[in-house]
Amino acid sequence: MLDKSLGRGTAGLTMRPQELLLLLLLLRWPAAHTEDPAFPHLGDSSQPLPRPCPWRCSCPRDDTVDCAGLDLRVFPDNITRAARHLSLQKNQLQELPYNELSRLSGLRTLDLHSNLISSEGLPDEAFESLTQLENFYVAHNKLSVAPQFLPRSLRVADLAANEVVEIFPLTFGEKPALRSVYLHNNRLRNTGLPPNTFHGSEAITTLSLSSNQLRYLPPSLPASLERLHLQNNLISKVPRGALSLQTQLRELYLQHNQLTDSGLDATTFSKLSSLEYLDLSHNQLATVPEGLPGNLTILHLGRNCIRHVEAIRLHKAKGLRYLLLQHNKLEASALPAGTLRPLRALHTLHLYGNRLERVPPALPRHLQALVMPHNRVAALGARDLVSARALTELNLAYNRLASAHVHPGAFRRLRALRSLDLAGNQLSRLPEGLPASLRSLRLQRNQLRTLEPEQLAGLNKLRELNLAHNRLRVGDIEPGAWHELQALQVLDLSHNELSFVPPDLPEALEELYLQANRISHVGPEAFLSTPHLRALSLRANRLHMTSIAAEAFRGLAHLRVVDTAENLEQVLIQLPRKGKEP
Repeated sequence: MLDKSLGRGTAGLTMRPQELLLLLLLLRWPAAHTEDPAFPHLGDSSQPLPRPCPWRCSCPRDDTVDCAGLDLRVFPDNITRAARHLSLQKNQLQELPYNELSRLSGLRTLDLHSNLISSEGLPDEAFESLTQLENFYVAHNKLSVAPQFLPRSLRVADLAANEVVEIFPLTFGEKPALRSVYLHNNRLRNTGLPPNTFHGSEAITTLSLSSNQLRYLPPSLPASLERLHLQNNLISKVPRGALSLQTQLRELYLQHNQLTDSGLDATTFSKLSSLEYLDLSHNQLATVPEGLPGNLTILHLGRNCIRHVEAIRLHKAKGLRYLLLQHNKLEASALPAGTLRPLRALHTLHLYGNRLERVPPALPRHLQALVMPHNRVAALGARDLVSARALTELNLAYNRLASAHVHPGAFRRLRALRSLDLAGNQLSRLPEGLPASLRSLRLQRNQLRTLEPEQLAGLNKLRELNLAHNRLRVGDIEPGAWHELQALQVLDLSHNELSFVPPDLPEALEELYLQANRISHVGPEAFLSTPHLRALSLRANRLHMTSIAAEAFRGLAHLRVVDTAENLEQVLIQLPRKGKEP
């Protein structure tokens, strides 16, 4: 009966049973699907239905919607309720519609980083339905106050780089799973942080409050903290007991504040039994703080006003490996003998830019790096470095050392030394007794007038030698001076008084700097001894077009850079082809 009635209803056309079956299938299939190119196989019921995805966005997974960087000005529609991760970062959004956001109750990640969202455009009510939200990123927006309520499920909250002046008790309070809070680069003052800001959030390990307007350390910080960033504030005081519960704190950043000695006391850091890194640089401290914990590894006190270091202030910090005291006001008696002796694990001591007149006495025996350029050290005795035999790096650049006041045995016992920097002193000859372990020797900007084989004897591991800005002439470099420098790869003789390329340069040489000398001629055998040369600078000499012999670069198969600019005439060099001679 059905076949006949349908057959009569088709304008006189008769249909075979197979055609009728096909018609029935087409009538039952939604018309929208027949027009969608995503469904090319209409009869294949095994094909998955397409994921609903907002226009121009991408949906790589059923639970992920990525609309980042599309210059969106309105919240996209057609976001599936199944979305768990929604990225809207780097758009032009100014507000979030409550009805759209509240229906996405399954969201776990909401990324609104780098938009134009104001506090008025971020409705508090929307978060009431986001009961599973774990990661909330709204940095680099226009928020003036934090949301009054954020979900209890939250784990990471990033509100950095806004204009926030106020936090509310339930913004971050009562969040048992919350671990990381980022509030740096806002306008927070202490009045904008209520005492119970983190009440009930006992799992927070990272808190960043740097680059705000805080004047003292906030009270009632979470006891679970491991990293606390408070740099670039106006902090002049740490209230007594403010850090008494943070026994898990490992990193504390207080640099670039206004701390003075009176703003700290003997208990400020004493309870921080897990503290490894403490940065107090760029403050106004006149002494090393008291009560430093024994687990401390790195202590940064650079750019303060410290004039004296008392041994008793360091005696508990026996695990200290890096002590940074650069750019203070340390003078001759600032580090008396024995001050540093308790620091048996000390690896690096930075004293750059002080007023010290000698190397500190009785250095720790395991010290590996002593960095004290830009001081007033004028002499180096035979025993000044004897206690620091493990040194691998010694930097005494830009002091007042003269050859007459450097003892011949000053460096002799430093058998592990790899890098020695004596640049910017008043040396007229190379120091004697340089250790054979040296890899790098920097002597630029001295008054060197001679180079003798004995001064470089035994330095067969030296790879870099800088003799720039001295007064060396070719006649002052005695024959055989380079003979033992079998590993030398970089030689800087620039800004001297050389009239031609020194002969018999080391065979391993790869970089040779001869700029700003008085070289007027380059002979055919100038580089015969340096077949591995890769880079050569002859800039700013007295060369003409015909000054360089055509055969000068023959055999230099590795040469790739030759700088001959700023000579008397433009000098053109044809480099040898790779693997071939010119």
